[in-house]
Amino acid sequence: MKKKITYTDEPMNLGKTVKDFLPSPAALALKEKTVRITINLNEESVLFFKDEAKKIGVPYQKLIRKVVDLYAEHHV
Repeated sequence: MKKKITYTDEPMNLGKTVKDFLPSPAALALKEKTVRITINLNEESVLFFKDEAKKIGVPYQKLIRKVVDLYAEHHV
């Protein structure tokens, strides 16, 4: 059996309050402007992205798009 916890009325130091810095849910859900393209990719590459996407539960196209976005941001 677990030991019973006895609480006291001692003052507690809760630390510093942090201002809310997160954007609203509506701002988080903004849809990015995209352009539909057709592209031929190596089959092994697509299978890799499909496997990784399945592990985290997202569409594989989203992972490929993010890789392309990060590459472009890095080289701007």
